[in-house]
This record gives sequence, C-alpha cells and structure tokens, in this order.
Amino acid sequence: MSEKINILFLAAEAEPFVKIGGLADVAGSLPQVLRRLTSLDSRGITLDVRLMLPRHQVIQGMTSDLHPVVEFPLLRNGKGIPVQVFETRLKGLPVYLIDGAPISSASSVYTSDQAQDREKYAFFSLAALEFIRHSEWKPDIIHANDWHTALAAYALRSRQSKASTSNVKTVLTVHNLPYMGGDGSEALMSYGLLPIEDAALPEWAKNQFLPMGLWSANTIVPVSPTYAREILTPEFGCGLESFLETRSNCITGILNGLDMNIWNPEKDQYLAARFTRENPEIRKTNKTTIQHAFDLKEEARTPLLVMIGRIDHQKGVDITFETLGRIADREWQFIILGSGDSILENGARQMQAEFPEQVRAVIRYDEALGRLLYGGADIFLMPSRYEPCGLTQMIAMRYGCVPVVHATGGLKDTVRDGETGFLFPDATAGSMEEGIRQALTSYAKPKTWKELQYQGMRMDFSWHRSARQYARIYRSLVFDS
Repeated sequence: MSEKINILFLAAEAEPFVKIGGLADVAGSLPQVLRRLTSLDSRGITLDVRLMLPRHQVIQGMTSDLHPVVEFPLLRNGKGIPVQVFETRLKGLPVYLIDGAPISSASSVYTSDQAQDREKYAFFSLAALEFIRHSEWKPDIIHANDWHTALAAYALRSRQSKASTSNVKTVLTVHNLPYMGGDGSEALMSYGLLPIEDAALPEWAKNQFLPMGLWSANTIVPVSPTYAREILTPEFGCGLESFLETRSNCITGILNGLDMNIWNPEKDQYLAARFTRENPEIRKTNKTTIQHAFDLKEEARTPLLVMIGRIDHQKGVDITFETLGRIADREWQFIILGSGDSILENGARQMQAEFPEQVRAVIRYDEALGRLLYGGADIFLMPSRYEPCGLTQMIAMRYGCVPVVHATGGLKDTVRDGETGFLFPDATAGSMEEGIRQALTSYAKPKTWKELQYQGMRMDFSWHRSARQYARIYRSLVFDS
C-alpha cells in the first residue's frame, strides 16, 4: 500500500519565474526532482511537493496560465490585509504565488530597504501558513529556505495549537548563514509574534528571522556536509556556533545539485562548439572564439583562467588579484566576468590596465558569455573565503574547465584534489598561488590534463542523490517521530 507525504516548499525565488542568486536554481529544480522520486522504500512512499513563491512584480506578467485559488485576510496590527493565492504549473509541479500589499508594493525581489524586505517576507511566510487553513490540500512538511521564509517555522512552532498545522513538521535549508534578516522586532510585533526567550540564543539573535527558524525547525540542512560542520565553529558560525552545537543532532548537510539538462555541453546553444567528455579537444574552438572576441593572443597552449560570478569580498576576488601578480613569471590569460562591489570592480579594471595583454575585466552579468567561458577556458578560479555549497565549480567541471578552489564548504565536497581539480588550504594569495602553479604544471602535460577534464566531466552532480537524502529526512519526520 502506497503512502504519500505532502511538502510545501517555500522560497523567495525560483527558476524560471525569477532568479537573483543560487537559491533560484535550487528552488526551480529540487521540488521537481523530489516530485518525480518513486519507491522511497518498501511502503511505496511518494512525495507531493508544491512550490510557493511571492508574486513579485517581475513575475506578475509572466504567468498567462495563472488562476486564482483562494483569498483571505492576514491580520497585521489588528487589521486584515488581503492575501491572494494563485496557482500555475511548472512541468507538472504545482506552484502557488502569494500576493498582497507588502509584496506588490516592493519594486524588486530584494531591496536596499531591509525593513521593507522583512515586512514583505514576514507577510509571505505567515500567509503561507494561513493558506494551509484555507486549502483542502494539507502539507505534512513545510520546507523553508534561508531567512526569507524561516519565520514560517517559528510561527508554526509558536502557534501549534491551531488544528490545521498542529502536526506539520519543518525543514529549514541554510544556503548562507551570515544573511539572517536583521532586527525583525517591528515586523514581529505587527503580526503578533514574540521574540524567542531561550537563553541558548544570543540576545541579538532572538528577533532575527533566520536564528528564529534555526531554533524552531525540526531539521536544519546546510547545503553541504562540510558547511554543516563549519557552522559549528567560531570561524563560520557567525556568533551562533554555540547555539547550533545544541542542535547538532538536528543538522544534516546535503549538497546542492545541478540541472544536468540545463548545464550540458553537448547541447548548450551558447557554445561555439559543443562537446562531450570523450572529445574535450573540441573545446579548443570555444577557447579560440573567446581569445578572438577579447583581442587576446590566439595561442592554444596559453592557459586561459577565468572567474565567473559575483564580484565580492566573500568570493575572494581580491585574493585573485594579488595572486595573479605573484605568477607574473608564468604565461597565462585571465578573464573575470561579473558585477558587485564597486571597489573590487575597479580593482578588476586596474588589473586589466596593469596586464593589458593578459587580463580582461567584463563587469556585467552575461549568461551567454559565462557559458562560453565555462566551455572554453582551461582553469576556473574560486578562492571563496567561505562557500556553503557553490554551483559554479560544478558547472566548470561539467564543461571540462578544471577548478582551482579554496578547500572550504561545498568546494571541498565537490572538487577532488589532483583528480578533478586542485584544492588550496587557506584563503590567502600564497596558498592560492601554490594551487594555480600545480594546475599550470599539470596543464603542461596534455595527457594528465585530459584525464583531469575527463574525471571532472564524469562527476554526477545531478539532483537525484541529494533529493533522495531530503526524501529520507521527510520520511523520518513523518513516520518515525
């Protein structure tokens, strides 16, 4: 006899509706994979996963098949704010979009006004819980993601007396611990919620949404096994390490995955030449295309190094600039693609001015160019000071671009030193220099390099394994607790 577990998956963003960061990749892929899982055990458990998002302004005109589901008031300061819930489908996955004044009045997914963002996501999280009371479909589990939806776990625990949610369990995935939401006192008061009084939490954390969710959730899932261990240390715990240690038996690290169909060098339309792991030499066409486009010397044996993503202190961009100066005695080319911190953006431009024959700074988001760089560059640099999971190093390996990364978080869990890439132990220029020099030495040996590419391209970073780990957590919460 088969049994079913209902999961309501809450996120601030999800592909293809809206994407700002890596959370959108996760929320756009994981629920679909979970829903397709079958035969979780001998009982034939299946998962009815449904995604819920705010109906941001940017997606209000994108869903032609949208239809209203229910409307109800959400109390704020004693007054009912109208909530509208709409439904659409994403490849068979039910997707609910929540609308209401705090959401529709925000100009973007995340704004520079932190108080407005807290109000918006408090409204969204609490509206998600109220939706359960008005819906015939009832979740067994609410799966929240990061600070934006963590309040749902806290509100659920503090209001367990409500019959509609009394048996609902919660999972909270932590994609980036330092982003906790800030002082949510005003939003909490508006919606009739009290700060946490538990002495195990630092005083400053008792009214911040993410710590409140960490305190409440039945299971906490950092997005890699190594990051799950790191957040219990002073270096990465952001002041919550002692509290998190008290919840360590509820913490399980699960690595994020890739949509292997979207990230596929055999089919990628943005590549000048598509290829497989059996014929990575075809990548040379992509490399030549890049060199020509950026007026770099079209020399096949000159290693092309790249960085792709947010230009940010956390990503170690400044470490890269210092390291390149240290390897000026070697022959190389370097392209950085991305945007972010204005000081570091200027640093990239200065590097180009200092090394005009070797360095190109492309300060913008450009998906097409990014894919071409993955498919044509030789070495991918990722010296992140911390990296909960990271997707770009997985994409790089998938595309035959060998990563050189700091051994932290998900980077340590995905890159096999000397087999699929190179790990360096410290987030310093000296340590990174050693890692790059090892890579350059291997690059000079074509057979060795081809084997590195082959082993990286054969790694399975699909969501299937990670989804089954989540499924085991769901099953345990529903049937074993």
